[in-house]
Amino acid sequence: MTGTVQGSGKQSLARVAFASGIGSCLEWYDFFIYGTAAAVVFNVLFFPELDPATGTLVAFATFGVGFVARPLGGLFFGHFGDRIGRKNVLIATLLLVGGATFLIGFVPGYDTIGIAAPVLLVLFRLLQGFGAGAEYGGAVIYAVEHAPPDRRGWFGSWSPMGVSLGTLLASGVFALVSTLPEEQFLSWGWRVPFWVSIVLVGVGLYLRLNLAETPVFAQARERRDVLRTPIVHALKTQPRSFVVVIGARFAENALGYLFPTWSISYLSNSLGYSRTTALIAVTIATCAQFVMVPVWSILSDRIGRRPVYAGAALFCALFAYPYFLLLQSGSTPVVVFAMAAAVGIGVAGMFGPQAAYFTELFGPRVRYSGFAFARELGSILAGGPAPFLASLLLVWAGGTPWAVAGYMVVLSLITFAAVLWGPETYRSDIMAEPVGPAASRERS
Repeated sequence: MTGTVQGSGKQSLARVAFASGIGSCLEWYDFFIYGTAAAVVFNVLFFPELDPATGTLVAFATFGVGFVARPLGGLFFGHFGDRIGRKNVLIATLLLVGGATFLIGFVPGYDTIGIAAPVLLVLFRLLQGFGAGAEYGGAVIYAVEHAPPDRRGWFGSWSPMGVSLGTLLASGVFALVSTLPEEQFLSWGWRVPFWVSIVLVGVGLYLRLNLAETPVFAQARERRDVLRTPIVHALKTQPRSFVVVIGARFAENALGYLFPTWSISYLSNSLGYSRTTALIAVTIATCAQFVMVPVWSILSDRIGRRPVYAGAALFCALFAYPYFLLLQSGSTPVVVFAMAAAVGIGVAGMFGPQAAYFTELFGPRVRYSGFAFARELGSILAGGPAPFLASLLLVWAGGTPWAVAGYMVVLSLITFAAVLWGPETYRSDIMAEPVGPAASRERS
């Protein structure tokens, strides 16, 4: 494999990278505006009968509901991604995630339609999660399967860069609408970020409709080498890859929500910062992530995926307690620095090389199914419950954050151990199939 798109040049490779990034931008714009809304407004609009602390807990629980649907979406769409191709599935997931997000912006509050309001909210959240379960994995695989062998980390980084851009857009839009008077913000202002998502859907759809299938899948289809049940084959032949992916997700996924999303609630509700200040801090931190993701990804092309990924997880373990000390300083610049360091070094250092690493862990016939399903199982265990558990720990500890910091340390050490146990893959041949039932051990 030459790693280039068949019959196309640099412009086509750039289109592949951009199309990969825009879908992830939409997915994570959608998820982060939901997480932000859960932190600042859903407890008031959809759970007004509860006290503020309990309402916030329940709002974050609805955030976690979306993660329950993600493995199911990964299993469903991953199956068809390995059976009929990457491109068609990516179009379907884009429409599902974007459509559900757009409709959330129209859900009336509890005062208008009663219990139907939170029910509709949860329903659309489930649809979001079902589509998102395969959107990111498919976007990553599409880019990496087109990439030159020595630049898979760089090409894979376009999807996590899209995630950063989506988070940045979500934080920026919410920062703007949060400047509205409280009454206007609660009545219609919070809805604007959800409606804006339809623009990203249109751009992403245009790009993806004009792309060809990946060379890896095209070759498998030409050889008639497509499996009937790819996920079953993946579980039988590459169990180690599943365990590594799930463990590697603990710190990256959970801290990716705790640092930029849950911290908004902690800064505004517990430390007395304004909502605008908290959102601006998240926006700056996300800029740091956007800049650093390609840096860590390119480094992983040079020295390997494991040193970069494991090193970032270890940084998060060491930085958890200092992070909260810095947040309690009362200084906005110090808060911004703490969040930028946590996200730009810790989260980005894991998230950047992860794209290529997870793609390389699975053989081409099971790649979409294995990647999407294993990654989203990790989401259920890590990112889904993280904001809820952090809020619960904060209440349990009487408002002090040290139990939350301990939780972050445990998450980071699980990921550190999982990545060290996994194989190094940055020089592997992604066209090659693992051989035999012990295939997952052969890349060590």
